[in-house]
Amino acid sequence: MIGGLVATLAGSAWARAALRYGVIALTILLFLLSLRRSGERAGRLAERLETMEKTHDAQRRMFEAAARRPRSRDDLAQRLRDGQI
Repeated sequence: MIGGLVATLAGSAWARAALRYGVIALTILLFLLSLRRSGERAGRLAERLETMEKTHDAQRRMFEAAARRPRSRDDLAQRLRDGQI
């Protein structure tokens, strides 16, 4: 009984058209959801990259400051006397 009903519906032109449009709509929906997920992931990666760039910039500035620091108390005293600090 149910098999006959399915065969009848699958055999009718309007049912085939409805099924075709349903499959197309589902495909488009899945594609759009996939695009959204990809966009969210790209946004998270961009945010991570920006954070890493800020961190590296801060580290670079700290390393440059450390390279310019006086090596000993005598060096510090000499710089203070010369007015370089």
